[in-house]
Formats: sequence, C-alpha cells, structure tokens
Amino acid sequence: MNFLKTMLASMLGTFITFVILCFLVFAIIFGVIIAYSADEEVLISEKSILYLNLDKPIAERTPKMPFFMNPMGSGAVLGLDDILKNIAKAKEDENIVGIYLNTENITAGMGRLKEIRDALIDFRSSGKFLVSYGNYYTQASYYLATAANHLYINPEGGMLFKGLNAELMFLKGTLQKLDVEVQVVRHGKFKAATEPLFLDKMSAENREQITSLISDLWDQVISDINEARNIEPSELNRIADNLLVQTSADAMQYGLVDTILYKDELLARLRQLMEIDSTAKIVTVSLDSYMKVRDKNISTSREKIAVVYAYGDVVDGEGTEDNIGGERISRAVRKAREDKHVKAIVLRVNSGGGSALASEVIWREIELASREKPVVASFGNVAASGGYYIACAASKIMADPATITGSIGVWGVIPNLKGLMNNKLGITFDNAMTNKNADFIPVMKPMTPYQRAIIQKDVDHIYDLFAGRVASGRHMTVEKVDSIGQGRIWSGTEALNLGLIDTLGGLTDAIKLAASLAGLVDYRITALPTLKNPLDQILEQLTGKSTPDVYMKQALGEDYHYFDYLRKLREMKGVQARMEYELKVN
Repeated sequence: MNFLKTMLASMLGTFITFVILCFLVFAIIFGVIIAYSADEEVLISEKSILYLNLDKPIAERTPKMPFFMNPMGSGAVLGLDDILKNIAKAKEDENIVGIYLNTENITAGMGRLKEIRDALIDFRSSGKFLVSYGNYYTQASYYLATAANHLYINPEGGMLFKGLNAELMFLKGTLQKLDVEVQVVRHGKFKAATEPLFLDKMSAENREQITSLISDLWDQVISDINEARNIEPSELNRIADNLLVQTSADAMQYGLVDTILYKDELLARLRQLMEIDSTAKIVTVSLDSYMKVRDKNISTSREKIAVVYAYGDVVDGEGTEDNIGGERISRAVRKAREDKHVKAIVLRVNSGGGSALASEVIWREIELASREKPVVASFGNVAASGGYYIACAASKIMADPATITGSIGVWGVIPNLKGLMNNKLGITFDNAMTNKNADFIPVMKPMTPYQRAIIQKDVDHIYDLFAGRVASGRHMTVEKVDSIGQGRIWSGTEALNLGLIDTLGGLTDAIKLAASLAGLVDYRITALPTLKNPLDQILEQLTGKSTPDVYMKQALGEDYHYFDYLRKLREMKGVQARMEYELKVN
C-alpha cells in the first residue's frame, strides 16, 4: 500500500512539474510573439546625441535573438549592417545634433573598422559634431576615434600605439607529442599551406607575404591618421617604434588627442557643442534604441537591391546563420536572381573559405545571376580562398584597403593516427578488405603512394578549376592567375593593383555601385538570407538543434579564436579551398 502511495505521489509530482514547464515554455513563446509583433518605434526629442558605444563584438548582421536566449545580455552582438545604417540615418535626422563615440573596448577587424570610420567621416560632412572620449585607447579604438573632430582622453588614462603584429598558431609540437603524422596534399608552390601543422614557425616565404600584408594595413592606418590629425607618417612611425605614447599626457604632447578632460568637463563641452544651457539635461539615445527610430528616408519603391550576406566558413549542405552553407547561400542568390523586382545583387563576403565543393555550388549561382543583372561583390575583413572563389564571377568586386584576400589555392590534410592509437593509447586496428584500396582514405595507417597520387590528382583538378573560374571572371589568363595564386594572400590595396578586384570601398559603396550599374535612383534594400525569427530559435533550442557559439565565446573571451581554429580543423571534410591559417593581427 505504501509503495502504491509513493508511486502515485511521484507520478503526480512529475505531472505537475511537466504542466508547469509547459506553461513556462508557452508563456515565453507568447511573450516573444507579443514583443516582436508590437510597434516598438522610438521617438526622440530635439537636440539629442546618438551615443555610439561599440564595446560589443561586431558581426556582419545583428542577430534576432531574444534577451533570455542570450547569456551575454540584450544586444550582445552588434551588426555592421545596423551600425552603418544608423550612422547614415543620424546624418539626415534633424533631431540628432552629434555623435558621442565610445570605442574603448572595441573588437573588430581592420576591414570593419575602416568601414565604420568612413561612415563616421561621412556623418561629419553634415556639419554635425562627432566627439570621442575614452579612459584608454587601444590601437584599434584610437584608429576609429580619429574620425572624430573632437578627440578627448581622461587625465589618468592611457594609449597604446605600437604598430601591427601578426600572430600565427603552430601545432607541430602538439601533434608530435600525440604521435600524429600529418599527410599533406597540396598544389605546386602553395608554400604556406598547412604550415601550422608541420612547422613550428613561419617559413621564409610565408614571413615575406605576412610582413607585406600587415605593412599594407599599417600604411593605411598611418595614412588615415595623418589625414585626420595632420601628423606626418614618419613621426607616427617614430612614436610607434619607440613606444613614446603611454599616458594621456604623452598623447596630448604628440598631438594624438585634442585635450585632456575629466568626465564632468566632457559633459560641459558637450553642452557647448549642443548650444544648450550649462545646467540643461543632455539627451542621449543609445544605438539599440536608435535602431527603433523610423527612418524617414527609406524608399517605398518596388525596385530593390538584394544584399546577400555570406560570412563564416564555407561548408557543405545547409549550414547555419554563422557560416556559408552551400545550399543556403546559393538558394538566397537564386531567390534574388529570380525576383523581377531585384535589379541588382550585392554579395557581401567575410570568409577565409572552406569546402571547395560548396564554393563551386555558390559560384555557379553567382555566375548565373551575373548574366541577368549586375552583381557586385563586397569584401569585408577577409575574402580569401573559397571566400574569393564564390565571388570571382561577380560583375564587379570591391574590397576595403585592409581586406585580406586572394589565397587562390587548394589543399587536403589526412592525419595518420596510427602512432597515437598504438603508442599512446595501446589501441591497434586490423582490416579485412574485398579490394586492394577498400580502406581509402586511411586515417589509422599511412597512405600508400598510389592513394596519395589519387588525392593529389583531385587537388590538382580542383586548383585548375579554381584558377579557371578566376581567369574567366577577372578576364585574365590562367597563367596570370597561377602567378598570383599559389595560396598567396594580399591586402585589398595589392589586390587592386593585381586585378583581383575592381575598386576600393565598403558595403555602402558597393550598394551605390550596384545601383549605378542597374541604373537605379530610387530603390530599397532587402537582406538575404532571411534571419530566423526568435520563435524559430526557441524551438531549435528546445529540440536541441541549435548550440550557439555565443556561450563558448563568453567563456573563452579573447582566447576563443584558438578553440575555433581547432574546431574548424576537426570539422574539415573533403578538399579545402581555405586560407591556410588563422591570422591574428593586433
């Protein structure tokens, strides 16, 4: 009897818990539906300042993620698309008198920094003020801050100005300790490919190309600061070489800032710029709020320019919102091509490449689209290897001067885990096969010379195909492509000189170019692929189909890129058209 009572009580408790959980789930879903269907338009008052706080990771697009699904808080990731859009909106907004810029903890690549900086300089052409204030300026944050016409620093703050350093991670020692042999199959003079797997430092050829790349990036930084601050490049390099700027006083002495101010003094200066009384309240609007302010200049035209966002690794199949799935992105391009109201397409690329097959799938759709309407490729921080492959059939290619591009090459890596399994773990394997090469491709023993030759033939074929695609799209000979290919990476500036791109500029410039090529004056922008709505994301979370990297990024912070690099190595399948290493520039 007691057993029956206990069992019934347990069943009742389980049922009640289940009902409560269901109620909570439906309440959350209902809340999301209400929140995202409600009119959230924000109205701002006259003489307001847009507070542009760029202290969060900057992605290509702002994700549609409800706050309770985001462990880093609401608005934890900023989209470059929304940053640029709202700076342009503020330029025309009569209620916005200026921008207060906070760049103190910015984390973004050089390409994105350049695009935001150019947008801020364009904002200043309206005659409105742009103020930057920081307790401490890193090199990246200072570069962005030089867009301001009022650049201030806290009296007890500091600054870092030292030049660029490229850091590569090498795994040779780790693989040796694990007794793992790396079997590399690559094309021709693709010297830098897979170096991190079998070297413990850069080869001479790789050091030469990396030095050339970061020198181009640094020259762009120095040129922009020289134009903004009127400090000669030779003097800026002298300051960097000797680490002359450490404190606020140093920054003031060498002309890197306008003046030193405490926060209360900054507020007084803002009131002067706003032309309001010294005791009046300073009205600011955050970027998150300003995104909800209606843009009065948005066109209602039926004619559209489609911006197709392709960022992350190029992968086979559907992929996710954080990578370039061959099926997902090619479908988005096809949708834009078949839409009669879409008069031009902008392919926004931010990728170091990945699957050669998926790159070919996307290339085909870009090639078909460019036959029917203008297609402009816009390169972000990186558009290399497979990232370049998918764009080379575009009508025009535009990149930032700081874009890392090129890396036209193909490679494959097959690990031999026999030493790890036998010597480290005591595990052995044996085979019974019906045919001589039934074990192809082996990972528990070395490849035979014949098997290596088969893979080499496949790699060579894909490289020839890749080079041919580039030659056709860029109106070059295959020999010319081969001479600048071989896995060599280039800056956007060098890519222009080599004919790999047509012009320099950011996403906004690419959209304007696409409009010009299509003969459009009045048009609106449509972004593809469509981002998943919050309800879909909740359902994926509940069914275990989604595991957002945001959790790992929060836990690892700046060290996340090491984890991400190892994860990418593990997930590689098939022959790769991928930039051969993770390059961290700081």
